[in-house]
Amino acid sequence: MTVDRPRVLGVTPARGGSKGLPGKNIRPLAGRPLLAWTIAAARECPRLDRYVVSTEDPAIAAVARAEGAEVLDRPAALAADDTSTLDVLRHALEKMPADVVVLLQATSPVRRVGRVAEAIDRFEKTNADSLASGFLCTYTEYGTNALPRQKVPGFFYDDGNLYVMRGDLLARGDRYGVRRERFALDREERIDIDDEFDFWMAEQILRGGRGGPWVRPSPPGAR
Repeated sequence: MTVDRPRVLGVTPARGGSKGLPGKNIRPLAGRPLLAWTIAAARECPRLDRYVVSTEDPAIAAVARAEGAEVLDRPAALAADDTSTLDVLRHALEKMPADVVVLLQATSPVRRVGRVAEAIDRFEKTNADSLASGFLCTYTEYGTNALPRQKVPGFFYDDGNLYVMRGDLLARGDRYGVRRERFALDREERIDIDDEFDFWMAEQILRGGRGGPWVRPSPPGAR
């Protein structure tokens, strides 16, 4: 999964400064570091020519390497609370230019086998500028809607699980472009870990076997 000039580059940003859940990215989830679940999804995807974990944190870097991932050292200036994902992706592109960038966030550990490849295929077949996973959200503010729930038009909410983007647009500071493709996921895959409840919910899915088959990290020492 390592080539000098990748056409499709996978990137997982994983900084060490989480305030809500300190050490979140390497905290154990269903017996493995949280980050390991996303690395496994990248390693399982044959469409990625190269995949890196972008981090400034030595402990995260050590876990990433132990799980078989390449590490891109990120400057501390790009690991602040106000650092944007766009800035992190542009840094990755500066180091390893690519035609397509696939963003796989460590906080979304639940992914079906083959899901990342499906998203890349959809991105290419639709000639999209960008693709985001998510779901049709039909929530409305209390007191603002009188329609039955089934008739609320809703909007597509990107759940953070995965994104596919044109590299040239990213390099110019544009994550979205004009042609924006939507990639719906099942409810179980929408887990975005921000707090203790999210951790608990992800463990119920991954340990209990609901849905799936889920991508799982290789047993320690099996690589």
